Amino acid sequence: MTRTLISGGTLISATGSHTADVLIDGETIAAVLSPGTTIEADETIDATGTYVLPGGVDVHTHMQMPFGGTEASDTFETGTRAAAWGGTTTIVDFVVQRTGEDVLAALEDWHTKADGNCFVDYGFHMILGGVDESSLKAMDQLVAHEGITSFKLFMAYPGVFLSDDAQILRAMQRAGDNGAMIMMHAENGTAIDELVRQALARGDTDPKFHSLTRPVQLEAEATNRAILLAEVAGGTPLYVVHVSASQALARIGEARATGANVFAETCPQYLYLSLEDHLAAPGFEGAKYACSTPLRTKHEPHADDLWRGLRTDDLAVVSTDHCPFCFNDQKQLGLGDFSKIPNGMGGVEHRMDLVHQGVVDGKLSLQRWVETCSTTPARMFGMYPRKGVIAPGSDADVVLYDPAAPTRVSVETHHMNIDYSAFEGFELTGGVRTVIARGRTVLDRGTFTGVQGHGQYVKRELSQYLR
Repeated sequence: MTRTLISGGTLISATGSHTADVLIDGETIAAVLSPGTTIEADETIDATGTYVLPGGVDVHTHMQMPFGGTEASDTFETGTRAAAWGGTTTIVDFVVQRTGEDVLAALEDWHTKADGNCFVDYGFHMILGGVDESSLKAMDQLVAHEGITSFKLFMAYPGVFLSDDAQILRAMQRAGDNGAMIMMHAENGTAIDELVRQALARGDTDPKFHSLTRPVQLEAEATNRAILLAEVAGGTPLYVVHVSASQALARIGEARATGANVFAETCPQYLYLSLEDHLAAPGFEGAKYACSTPLRTKHEPHADDLWRGLRTDDLAVVSTDHCPFCFNDQKQLGLGDFSKIPNGMGGVEHRMDLVHQGVVDGKLSLQRWVETCSTTPARMFGMYPRKGVIAPGSDADVVLYDPAAPTRVSVETHHMNIDYSAFEGFELTGGVRTVIARGRTVLDRGTFTGVQGHGQYVKRELSQYLR
């Protein structure tokens, strides 16, 4: 096996930073060494002037996901290639089981989509669109035998994904028995649908009404309800996805202050984009920014509160909810009716850079950057210490990051299969120089050398982040 020495870089971890050399033997980390240690290697990579990070772990992606009469535009091939360009070496995608469908058959469909097509490693969560005795039984099998230890439920999208409170409670109780994590899309879907009906009846059809009919109160109410249902279920671990609003974050913080196993993520779009500047753009341009939960007003301190939540650990993870739809032939499905705009944006390629900009701007520490983008996602979803850390025995997922390199985000240069960039024109400080995925260099100084099929399925264990 090839032995590679990464020499002279500054190793950044969730607990600190120091100058160190890293020895890779085949697909794993063999040693972390004092600088200048004499050791035999087949290749030496000079990392002087760069940060040496564990590869990014994005635990919320939707490759090839059917939604709104179309399908997310990134395949597992294009999406994992883009992830690698952005320094993410592991994704966790969502298998979709709809009401009446067999859970295990849905899993087989997703394995077929991903197997042999990925440039980086991948795992799966399971979306339970129908909670019944069959799916509850399947939960146990997935945890015990398939390495799927997290299950997503929806309080939104009636008639498509929504589970009522009784179904949610039953799933939480089963997760309490088998040790799984419940992930929750927390919005009051029935109330939202009524507000949507009223808006369309008034002739309010523009994309901005996607946010105005999904007010912060309905995110906060659903978040609080999920927290209380988890408490009734006996303290089942709960992970609230894509938190966008201060009010929802406050409920999460209150629960965590009592010691509850309640966790949450946010996404770069909620840290940087707004209703006024993006979703309410002139004409139909705002459709590019329709996602759920929606972008919030910049006249309230949502973004500032989310950055604070990342600092205090009320928000444990930054993921992307990467679910891209092209503007020209997919988002246009909602022209004249905002409720038909396919919900989702692309971001898997830019997460590491966008959160690093928070470090540059003094909103986050270097260590917390690595913690929220690599280490905690791996711990939260049962992949640590295989993923999320540079330590002997861990997978050799390593990123060399140049903290001074200029990065301009644009559709002209990105590698996601989408015809626009949600962060078009952003000028960022810092950029990925080299990416090593499970011992293989897949990117170096702008040259991509990844191999389709190198990415392997990761069977995950139970969460290691419980309190």
